[in-house]
Amino acid sequence: MPGENLSRDEARERAALLSVDGYDVSLDVRSAVGEAQDEPRTFRSVTTIRFRCSEPGAASFADLIAPSVTAVTLNGKDLDPGEVFDGTRITLEDLAAENELVVDARCAYSRTGEGLHRFVDPEDGEVYLYTQYEPADSRRVFANFEQPDLKAPFRFEVRAPEQWRVWSNGAGELADGVWRFAETKPISTYITCVVAGPYHYVTDSYSRTLPDGTTLDIPLGALCRKGLAPYFDADDVFLITRQGLDFFHDHFDYPYPFGKYDQAFVPEYNLGAMENPGLVTFREEYIFRGKVTQASYEARANVILHEMAHMWFGDLVTMVWWDDLWLKESFADFMGTFANVGATRFKNAWTTFANRRKAWAYRADQLPSTHPVTADIRDLQDAKLNFDGITYAKGASVLKQLVAYVGQDAFLEGARRYFKRNAYGNTRLGDLLSVLEETSGRDMSAWAGKWLQTAGVNSLTPQVLLDGDGRVAELAVVQEAAGPAHQSAPPTGTPELRPHRVAIGLYRLEGGDLVRYARAEADVDGPRTVVADLAGADAPELVLVNDDDLTYCKIRFDETSLATLRGHLGSLTDPLARALCWSALWNLTRDALLPARDFVDLVLRFASRESDIGVLQMLQAWAESALVHYVAPQGRETAGRLLAEGALRELRQAAPGSEQQLAWARFFASTAAGGSDLRLLQELLAGTATIDGLDVDQELRWAFLEPLAAHGAADESALAAELARDDTASGKRHQVRCLAARPSAAVKAQAWAQVVESQALSNALVEATIAGFAQPSQRELLAPYADKYFEVIARIWEDRSIQIGMDVVRGLYPSLQDRPETLEATDAWLAAHADAPPALRRLVLEARDDLARTLRGQECDARAAGASAS
Repeated sequence: MPGENLSRDEARERAALLSVDGYDVSLDVRSAVGEAQDEPRTFRSVTTIRFRCSEPGAASFADLIAPSVTAVTLNGKDLDPGEVFDGTRITLEDLAAENELVVDARCAYSRTGEGLHRFVDPEDGEVYLYTQYEPADSRRVFANFEQPDLKAPFRFEVRAPEQWRVWSNGAGELADGVWRFAETKPISTYITCVVAGPYHYVTDSYSRTLPDGTTLDIPLGALCRKGLAPYFDADDVFLITRQGLDFFHDHFDYPYPFGKYDQAFVPEYNLGAMENPGLVTFREEYIFRGKVTQASYEARANVILHEMAHMWFGDLVTMVWWDDLWLKESFADFMGTFANVGATRFKNAWTTFANRRKAWAYRADQLPSTHPVTADIRDLQDAKLNFDGITYAKGASVLKQLVAYVGQDAFLEGARRYFKRNAYGNTRLGDLLSVLEETSGRDMSAWAGKWLQTAGVNSLTPQVLLDGDGRVAELAVVQEAAGPAHQSAPPTGTPELRPHRVAIGLYRLEGGDLVRYARAEADVDGPRTVVADLAGADAPELVLVNDDDLTYCKIRFDETSLATLRGHLGSLTDPLARALCWSALWNLTRDALLPARDFVDLVLRFASRESDIGVLQMLQAWAESALVHYVAPQGRETAGRLLAEGALRELRQAAPGSEQQLAWARFFASTAAGGSDLRLLQELLAGTATIDGLDVDQELRWAFLEPLAAHGAADESALAAELARDDTASGKRHQVRCLAARPSAAVKAQAWAQVVESQALSNALVEATIAGFAQPSQRELLAPYADKYFEVIARIWEDRSIQIGMDVVRGLYPSLQDRPETLEATDAWLAAHADAPPALRRLVLEARDDLARTLRGQECDARAAGASAS
């Protein structure tokens, strides 16, 4: 990665100097098929940039990452590529007031999902291309000024193999062997896009009458690999798309500005999706090859709507620099759920948000790398790592709090004014706050200072005092900035207590149900707030702070409430209240305040009563994480056996063919370890055993095969036979993961070498190999790789792309060597590499923090087990 970085200061200097009038980009990707004529395999890229310079005579640079440059012409003068191009930048000297730069280069196809990715389908040998640029990889495809505030119109033309189709941001047509695309509106480089290949393409349309009486017609398209066409439910994708376009037009009062709306589901994609205007790209795993629960369809709908919201928040109006990444990602994350609830069949999406998305935020906000929502982004490596749970999920949670604070009408009117004032431009925090102040009449600077410009999560705990008649004499909410005593305050200085608009619910048992009988909203501010409206209420058996999930906080419980949940959690009748309680209990487990085996016991007793399938699947994931990381080592075998027994019991009792049955089947496979469990999986695969209603489709077969491989019950020949049955790109990824999961020193050595010592694997197969390598049941087998990890990560970071570097540094950290010695080795590496790139140190520090949390959780679990034994 040396030389590929760009600092914020450099970007500011260039933006002050240059203004871009337009790009013409010509790509020739006919080299994507056939035998490679060069190494790496390259394509021709010719770029013409028209731009102005405010200080004639000044110097600047253009960005390009390419194996070679054939020619560079500036204002009609040929420049020597050997002198002006250093592999990542083109030096531009003696600029005129108006300039034209032409760069003819050979750019490399990608195997890491960055730039122009080339994928060969193992099923039929077909080649598929797509681009992925965020935050700064368009320079791998064409020469440009790679920063979000130098927006410009783009015109693309592409020469491709015959029989291929090509898509870009604008509408395109084929003439004389060249695909030419309509000029875009002014957009940033990182949201331009090209997709090319023999994709399966389906079309539809959207039409709407606008307030002025005109009609807005939007051509819709959806595409995927031919091999996935039999599984492609494009009708549902189009349904969500039309519902989303209606919803955003109803609320934003600004017509969709980018012409057509294509959505491409592409292979080996690093992200969930990317908001390229007119051509959104998604990971193809959102096309489901087997039976999945409604939680998967809800998640896909949420992503479709998240990317659609970006057409306004991010594409129409774009942040100046990555410091204000939240201006697009936080809003899109909030709007995705807001629209899912408001426009689609997924009316309980806020429950999923409270249970799943916020868990991501809470974890990120307690890491040593936590940062304010508006972050300090010094360079592109910082930017890449800040696509995290704070920027997305915490930011969205804060916006949900903002809606409660200013009101939904004022919030949406602020958005409407923001779009109209800043269309096709770039903004900072103050631009949004100013319109919200206008529409709400509130001082937004104080709110922003507390919520957007400080780090860390608050905890809210109820205090209940009863009078002699058993009624509430006083109910107060205690706010703390830091978590348990072992956690430090947020790294931004003084721990921050924030203003929270919250609802407090009082619950009691009635006829076996745990129901809410009183509720009050209050503004919690400072260390202790008395909620006067609840004085005189009947004594509660459960107090739920942040009922209805209005704010962003860690919920704590008083002793009575916690005891009630231990006995009656499954009796809570409200799905959102249950989800909030589960989330709070998981936070207590991660904070070493609730023994991990207690959490596992709660899941075993009450998860089967969970009506929301997404919450159930989250509980199963948390229970497995508790077993792997937080249960004391001496209790793992017993806890694991209880989880597997419970999963099998629920699998057999679930309604045949139900979502719950499928969820318990997958969970049973993930917990299976004993001989009888593995035999049952083998029999289900062979068809010699059946469970009424359970369809063991191809995806479920791979889910059963991984634990069999990891425990030595499925060898290489069995996995080869399964690949022959499913000889597809998806099947290959599954097989690679299962192969790396086998319990053999030779297998682990080979997997390590494939990821660490070679660059032959694509990004998707690197991910699959790492996932198979790190099996929780193989701690002793993996022990030798702890020291090796610290020997190689600096080299990996230097030699690989940032995406692969992140995957390896995160994925191979020896977290399963959960001993103090591993912490000591991590600290030793950090001490010896004080000058390592900050992004690399951040990844190691985060892994260290997770391991330290693991050890504290195990200590808590061991103490509790010892106390109960005595």
